[in-house]
Amino acid sequence: MVAQHIVGLNDRGVSESIGFLLIFTIVIVGIGLVTLYGYPLLLKQQVSADEKIMEKNMIVLQNDVKSLAYKTVPYKETSMKIGSGSLSIYNSSHQPSFSNITISDSSGTIIYKFEPGEMRYESISAQTDISLQNGAVILRPRLSGGSVMLAEPRWFYDAPTQTMVINLINFTSEGIMAREGIGTIRMKMGDYNYTQLTPANPVTVIYTPNPSMDYSVAWDNYFMKIPGMAHDQPPGSGTPITYTLPPVNSLVIKTYEVKIESI
Repeated sequence: MVAQHIVGLNDRGVSESIGFLLIFTIVIVGIGLVTLYGYPLLLKQQVSADEKIMEKNMIVLQNDVKSLAYKTVPYKETSMKIGSGSLSIYNSSHQPSFSNITISDSSGTIIYKFEPGEMRYESISAQTDISLQNGAVILRPRLSGGSVMLAEPRWFYDAPTQTMVINLINFTSEGIMAREGIGTIRMKMGDYNYTQLTPANPVTVIYTPNPSMDYSVAWDNYFMKIPGMAHDQPPGSGTPITYTLPPVNSLVIKTYEVKIESI
């Protein structure tokens, strides 16, 4: 009878050990599944949220630039969080130029050549660039290629009077600036220039993209919204694209300099 009682106690001890091991195994497997599948999903959602926030932030900065250029506000300051990436300022005088716009008449005479500079958010995690350049906000996915304009600049064509108004905005700074985390972008209005002339038709606009940062698809979609506009080749190859404007009786070119003091 004593031997049988001892065996019963041992059996109960084995059952408790097996139960503990089963529960411990289930907990470890659960933690592993969360780490393997749940954590990357949470990171992906966080990166996507940061990208959406930066899209809104860049549109806020675009409105600041509009206030400086069109409303003659002398100074703007905006604080923001720069998540999952960095915000950089590329001076319009940076060499080699990232992109430029050249306006010519029928004789081939260059009326105006413009290098806008760029304010660019780069997300390594999302593999996405969001650029504020020449008054437009453009998103460029690195993996899929192409680009899309999130907010448009102010170009205007009046068909009855054949008047074309081109607004050009460039960024200047003391050098290349970059910021991660929390930053404050300080901008002020610089030089302003107004030119009005009667060009020899047809007038052409040549957009030269940066081959490594090609936003030509977004600009092409915008340019082709202008009635009567035509281009010589499809965008996306990183090569200059020539656009022929509709008949222009009066060409107005306004240029604005926005000085970036700090970010």
